[in-house]
Amino acid sequence: MAKSFTEIEKDNIRKRLISECEINWSKYGYKKTNIDELCSKSGIAKGSFYTFFDSKEKLFFEVLNGIQNRLISSVDEILSNMPPKEGFAKALKMLYRLYDKNPFLYSPTNTDYITLLNKIPKEMLSQLEYSNVQSFYSLIERHNLKLKIEKEKAFGVCNALLSSLLLKEDIGYDYIEVFDFMVDNLVEHILE
Repeated sequence: MAKSFTEIEKDNIRKRLISECEINWSKYGYKKTNIDELCSKSGIAKGSFYTFFDSKEKLFFEVLNGIQNRLISSVDEILSNMPPKEGFAKALKMLYRLYDKNPFLYSPTNTDYITLLNKIPKEMLSQLEYSNVQSFYSLIERHNLKLKIEKEKAFGVCNALLSSLLLKEDIGYDYIEVFDFMVDNLVEHILE
């Protein structure tokens, strides 16, 4: 018979599973993140895992969603404490460096990452993408940033800049310095 958990226990176990998953994913990748190990570290039997998540992919979706929410909060805090152009530039630089240190979050050329994307239901991926775009627009509005270009174009420019990380080996110069230079110069053309 399956152990029953109180609501508080369920909440704590769910949080531990998410936390352990993020740690293991960053170290070992999607394929090598083992549900048995996550359950063991979270203090539950493997059979109890499905009380909390329908699948490994749904757990990973929750991890991605949590990371995305933390990133949005970090950008929000930066924008709250700095003048618009400086804050916008600092937020992009922070995101770039974070992605650089955590390639498990963005690496579309990595087969492990591609496997995860292929296993997460399309509606969940669409939800993450939509949330990402809407969060960008909300931050623009909440901080009353005056764009010189359409918000969709601004989002595309930011994505293109962040995507340059995929070519860091081909840049032929210190890629962080190049990114910072591009951001500092583009911010003048994006924001009033």
